[in-house]
Amino acid sequence: MKADIKTNWTANRSFDDLAALIARGQEHMRDTLQDYLADGGDQRIAYQRYLTFQYHMTRGVQTYFMRVAASARLARMRPLRKFFVNFANEEELHYLVAASDLKALGMDILPMPFDVALWHAYFDKVTDDHPFVRVGAALILENISGGVASHWVKEALSAPFLTRDNTKFLVLHQHEALPHGDQLIEAIANAPLSDEDVDELILGAQQGTVLYMRMVDWALKHDNPEVLARNVTAYAPRVDRGEIERFRMEDLVLED
Repeated sequence: MKADIKTNWTANRSFDDLAALIARGQEHMRDTLQDYLADGGDQRIAYQRYLTFQYHMTRGVQTYFMRVAASARLARMRPLRKFFVNFANEEELHYLVAASDLKALGMDILPMPFDVALWHAYFDKVTDDHPFVRVGAALILENISGGVASHWVKEALSAPFLTRDNTKFLVLHQHEALPHGDQLIEAIANAPLSDEDVDELILGAQQGTVLYMRMVDWALKHDNPEVLARNVTAYAPRVDRGEIERFRMEDLVLED
């Protein structure tokens, strides 16, 4: 993440508060990955659970960002509105990338973890009235694997069973080809956000970190009895095997 980010906010704040929350999230991710790699547990099961929660969390993700774009709060922020429409289109099929990686591993999508259901229940409720809360959570998700966590993400990707065919989701979200984390920060920094908007961003970043790291714990600490939700699932839409079979990475390319 770039240092000393300049903003066009009408709020009496710099980007420092959000940058500190992103850095804290990256530290949480680093610490969790360090523990995971030192533990020597079943990495295939952990990876299956990681891709499972990503599948269930990112399925339908475009609806959140379309709702953000549609908010009256963005009526005088047309460039930001356009950004979120494009962002929604780019993110829409990422859940099928996670499913494709599981298919390449010969592993099934597991039932939806309860923490993913809590994520959707909360953000579905607040996004229309408080759109920047959901954006604050996105700032965390799109940047949490960077910074001090990036080395440990690469270490986790060095497991012998991981190949180019079954790590497309992780590689895509390292943002080397599609730098969504930096793009989201730039779009937010350039918008004329108010104090209310920034307060929502900060709250959403805090909440997003808590909920996301609970999912990471569900995946990576699956044999730890202290992770209360490790065996708790939730109702979810039926997995469409046909669309997974039909999916190709070329489907991610947006037509003009």
